[in-house]
Amino acid sequence: MRIGVISDTHGLLRPEALAFLQGCDRIVHGGDIGDPHILDALAAIAPLTAVRGNNDGAAWADGVPETALLEVGGLRLFAIHDLALLPIDPVADRIDVVVSGHSHRPLAAQRGPVLYLNPGSAGPRRFKLPISIAELRIEGGKAAPRLVALGS
Repeated sequence: MRIGVISDTHGLLRPEALAFLQGCDRIVHGGDIGDPHILDALAAIAPLTAVRGNNDGAAWADGVPETALLEVGGLRLFAIHDLALLPIDPVADRIDVVVSGHSHRPLAAQRGPVLYLNPGSAGPRRFKLPISIAELRIEGGKAAPRLVALGS
């Protein structure tokens, strides 16, 4: 199973991001979506789970939850925009993967039994941080993350 993970699009859905997400079994957006058309475009590729970011304050985002829990490929994923606001204990709640955004810094870090995955920002460049996206491959109940830089 291949899960595409994208965040911090801030209203910009790059063609390279769309191309990367083709063929995904599911997509998770880690917030700061910026425009409802991004959700439509992503949902046209694969089933979509999205969470609201701190910049998603317009009326269209009222229906986007602040957190999401999903079970895929035998694993439990928890999505939230800002990891600093994590309202649960991932270990106690048997979460396998925590997906976040907000920092614009790509991260794939295993901390005990929990994988923390931030795809970075796929939207407008912020400072000198990379434009990036991620995928999560799930096979045999194990998650393998891959961070990918987009463009130059």
